[in-house]
Amino acid sequence: MSLDLSRRGLLLAGLGCLATGCSSARQPSRTGSAVHSRSATPAPTAPASVSPSTAPRAELPAVQPWVPSVADVTPAAKLAAVRRIERSGNRDGSVLQVIDAQYGGILEATASVLVVTRSWTLHGAGVHVDGHTFDVRLLRAGRQWRVTAVHPSRPGPRARLTATARRLLRTDRVELPPAARRDVESGRVHDSVLTAILTLARDFHVGVSVVRSGHPLDVFGTDRLSDHPLGRAFDTWRIDGHPVIDPRTSRSLVVDYMHAAAAAGSYNVGGPYLLGAAPQWFSDDTHHDHVHAGFTH
Repeated sequence: MSLDLSRRGLLLAGLGCLATGCSSARQPSRTGSAVHSRSATPAPTAPASVSPSTAPRAELPAVQPWVPSVADVTPAAKLAAVRRIERSGNRDGSVLQVIDAQYGGILEATASVLVVTRSWTLHGAGVHVDGHTFDVRLLRAGRQWRVTAVHPSRPGPRARLTATARRLLRTDRVELPPAARRDVESGRVHDSVLTAILTLARDFHVGVSVVRSGHPLDVFGTDRLSDHPLGRAFDTWRIDGHPVIDPRTSRSLVVDYMHAAAAAGSYNVGGPYLLGAAPQWFSDDTHHDHVHAGFTH
């Protein structure tokens, strides 16, 4: 009887080991090295893996709808353009913030509104940050503006950069929205433009809106080629943190900036104030919301 019980005990013990995974101290380790029973320090344990259900999820930032300035000459045109871009950019897994909306051109019944944006999209476990400038074309019927076409910016691939371009991309004195930054990274912006921006940044904090891509190919309403697509112009929407269009922004600040742009080499400076004769100076409804600076090369 005692022998039978002993065998039964051994059988139960063996079943217990199978259930709990116990192993002999003489069994070799998984790496093939011997197990040291008198190790000075315990073997490190592998970090616990985080299952997808418990891993922290990336979150998209909160964005605010864009609103026009009280000083805008035709706010309905800008609102129609901006709302179209906001609707297409704010969807499941993606949000879009409009940085600025300025005119690419405005006539009695047609307009171009340049909508400058930054966007965030969920991508795997992270968030992809991007942004475009959209040339939104509109047609007016009565008091309503209707979007007829949307042309997104296409800056082109990154290229080997000049020292001037690298300095501009590094400075914290210049705000470059995504499309404008990629314009500089493409190597297709003339050094005269880059040097002028850096020169202005010595005395002003420069908020650039549009450089090359996302701007109409021709001066709006004409067949004359614009300096922007050639990489020979840039627009400024904010100076020292103050929007050009804001009626609270000091006139002297904008005028000083326009004079400084001319001194930095621009042959064609446009803005909300007419400071002299063409072609050095110009002003119209299109440029009441930003300062344009064009260069010959």
